[in-house]
Amino acid sequence: MKKLMIVVLSALSLLSTPLLAADADAGKAKYAVCGGCHGSDGIGNMDRYPSLAGQKEAYTVKQLKAFKSGDREDPTMNAMTQPLSDDDMADIAAYVASLGEGCK
Repeated sequence: MKKLMIVVLSALSLLSTPLLAADADAGKAKYAVCGGCHGSDGIGNMDRYPSLAGQKEAYTVKQLKAFKSGDREDPTMNAMTQPLSDDDMADIAAYVASLGEGCK
């Protein structure tokens, strides 16, 4: 029974850990174009542009994918997300999350 518990717990830990970790440093470079509206520090430049600093990675990735697929509509964001790969989105999300607690 103990061995079974170890196997189950090990499997669960693998499922909760991404196979490839996002790279916040790479995300910083990829985020540069986003900073024009969302601020280089992740704090939106105007009320129209939301602050992203401190946003959870999973939420940011979900929103980027929704813009890319057209499930979420905004002409600028729909266009901006088209060239992004899943890895790009994960890296950007990791960088945004690293910016701290600005998103409240």
